Formats: sequence, structure tokens, C-alpha cells
Amino acid sequence: MSLHSFHVTRKVKIIGAGLAGSEAAWQCARRGVEVDLYEMRPLRATPAHQTADFAELVCSNSLKSDSPNTAPWLLKQEMRRAGSLLIEIARQAQVPAGHALAVDRHAFARQVTEAISRQPLIHIRREEVTAIDESAAITLVATGPLTSDALSQEIARLSGHSHLFFYDSISPIVEAESIDMSRVYLAARYDKGSPDYINCPFTQEEYDRFYDALTGAVPVDGHEWEKLNYFESCLPIEEIARRGRDTLRFGPMKPVGLKHPRTGKPPYAVVQLRQENLRADSYNLVGFQNHLKFGEQARVLRLIPGLENARFLRYGQIHRNTYINSPALLAPTLQMRAHPQVLFAGQICGVEGYGESIATGLMAGVHAAILSQGGEPVVSPRASAFGSLVHYITQADARNFQPANITFDLLPPLDEKVRDRSRRHRLQCERALAEFECWWKQVAAALEAA
Repeated sequence: MSLHSFHVTRKVKIIGAGLAGSEAAWQCARRGVEVDLYEMRPLRATPAHQTADFAELVCSNSLKSDSPNTAPWLLKQEMRRAGSLLIEIARQAQVPAGHALAVDRHAFARQVTEAISRQPLIHIRREEVTAIDESAAITLVATGPLTSDALSQEIARLSGHSHLFFYDSISPIVEAESIDMSRVYLAARYDKGSPDYINCPFTQEEYDRFYDALTGAVPVDGHEWEKLNYFESCLPIEEIARRGRDTLRFGPMKPVGLKHPRTGKPPYAVVQLRQENLRADSYNLVGFQNHLKFGEQARVLRLIPGLENARFLRYGQIHRNTYINSPALLAPTLQMRAHPQVLFAGQICGVEGYGESIATGLMAGVHAAILSQGGEPVVSPRASAFGSLVHYITQADARNFQPANITFDLLPPLDEKVRDRSRRHRLQCERALAEFECWWKQVAAALEAA
């Protein structure tokens, strides 16, 4: 199928040039569909973004595991087979992170911006969109968790439903030269992948001192604390600590699989640091998102062994993440049931994670391209990672909807019962990729027929 064989008929309007919007725009343009891509930055800033580049990663720099036969790997495999622009750029901007796919976030965003800007069928509009005409051009909303107040109100009008929301936090980043390397060691958990993580080991006494300081630290806007509605898988460390003295040791400070080279045993607790960029001059504290005042962060985090003299390039922060009640609003093609000309993709549609946002952007972009030429979108198969992700956000209980990452729990079980988990996951991945390949051929046929 030639990408130049399609006749341009109608434009697609994409709102938001984050992960989902950028991928969607690319998928439309590579199929000969003209795109108006709207991004409000730098005209209008957000509480979390630092640049005006497209696809800026604001929380972590990791796109999760790339180990074969894991759920995040499966999702990335499907995106690779579908020709994802952002996954290809992630590979080019990759930094060492053991078995995970992590990127130099500035290089990644810059390369995405350059690639999108070079595409002649994508017209970039640096302006805030505050209204959606559901009866006019095909519109894809990919404004992410930091959708502006004005557009949020417009989406609420369009959907007829109140928005749901949760609060998400950003992990701190330290300067590499300020880490005391004599107190830390390099290792990947269970020796998976190369030993790229810096591990800061705690004795029980050091952990108790850190825990007491953390639970006694002053949060930002303490008066509003109990009103915040955090997403369960992205809790601030101080919120986790409030649940019990050992909760951190079973969460972000879990030492299992990280044997200390001097003792041959795992430490009492550990903090992992992951390389932030290609220059390796900065590291982020993995899973250490928090809602503490900056001065308190410096005081508490310098109790971590190896970070006694840490210089912080960025402190942890908190921001609102907005998402729609997708099970009540969206069809499996990511179109609004009440307004089929409008599609949603990315975190605003209720997926959690960078890879998941890119994947929904890819699917929505392909669906929009087919719609723009009068065709019928093809629903991704239930057994694939794509299909399982969409099935969850469109079929979950609308009364208790929470955002989700891709996991094996979202995929349908095998027909046969397989007790061995590794074999079961391998078989699920094989089935998913086979189903995906069939679907992708159907997508090509739908585009040819349109």
C-alpha cells in the first residue's frame, strides 16, 4: 500500500501536540490526510511543562519495560509494527535504564517537534482552542491531563458529564556530580538488563530516620491535603508513608532483587536513581513524586544515602490530571457515541502512561484518517494490547472508572489454563501479535477502500 495513493479530501483537526496528538497527526499525514495541529504552548503555559516542544514528558523519562513478553513490551511491539513515529524516536533518544525504555526527555521532545514540523501535511497552530464544533470537521481531542479550564468546560458541555480528575506528581531530579558514588552501587533489579540504575542503600536505622523526617515534613497547601484525589498507582511518597512504616519498603523503596555487591544481600530499603539524559549529567529519583515544599524536599531527600550533598535540578511538584468518563462517552473506535465526528486520545480518555497515550493517539489517528475519507474505522481486536486497552476504557464500570495502564489483567485469558506465568504471558503475547497483524491488514484494506 503506497502512502501517497490516498487522495486528500478533508482536514482533521487535532487539539494538543502531546504524545497522543503528535502520534495521531503523524498517522493521519502519512496516509495523505491534511491536519491542523493545535498547541497552546508557549502562548499559554501549563503548571507542569517546561518547554514549548511537542510530546514533552513531564513526570518520568521511562516508557517502562522493554523485556520480551511483558505487557508494556507487547504494547510497544504493536506500536512498532504499526509504524509509530514516537516509539522510533524514543529508540533514537534512548538512555541506559536496564530493561526499560527510557529517553533523554529533551532530545525526545525536540526530535518529535522537528519531525512533525517537517511534515508538509501538518499545519501547526500555536493557539488555545476553547470551542469544539461537533458538526463540522473531524476533531481529535488529545489535550492530555492538563487541559485548559476553558476547553475543559467545552468538553463538559459536549459530553453532558462532569469531569473526573486525579492529582499526579513529578519526581525530583538531581545533578549527577552531586551524588556521592562511594555510598551507592550500580545494579538492575534481578540483574535484568545492564546495571544502569544508581541504588542508594539504607540500613534500618537510616530508613527509620528518613521515614520520620518524611512523615513530619510540611506539604504544599497543607489545608487542602485531604481533599486531593490521587491516582492510586502514582501516589506521593509521603502519602504512601502515611499508610504504615513499612509501606515504602514494599513500594518505591523495595530492595528485592537488588543485592548489594559488598554483602551479596539486598539492603533494608533502597532508592533507585535513573539516568535522565544522554549526557548522564542528571538522574531522577524513581517513584519519588511528592507534594512537599521545596525546602522540605531538600531537607528530607538529603537523608538518602549518597544524596547528602545533592543539588536538585528540579523538585517534585503536583498537578491536576483531567480525564473524561470514557465508558459513558466513547465507542471502541475512540469516537464519541453522541458526536462521531469527535474522537479522544491520550490521558484525557482515561489511559495512564506514556506508551498507552501514544497507542491511543496512533489508533485515533488511523481512525480519523479513515473517517476523513468516508470509510468505516476498524475496531482493534480484543486479544491485542491495543484492543484490550480500548476495551477497558470503553467498557469499564462508568460509575467507578479509574485510569489504567496496560497489564495482563486487561488482556482476555487464554482458552486453556496455563499455570506457569512466564509461559502464559508468552502465549498471550503471541496471540495478541497474531490478532494485531490480522487487524492491521484490515486497517490497510479500509484505507484502500475509502
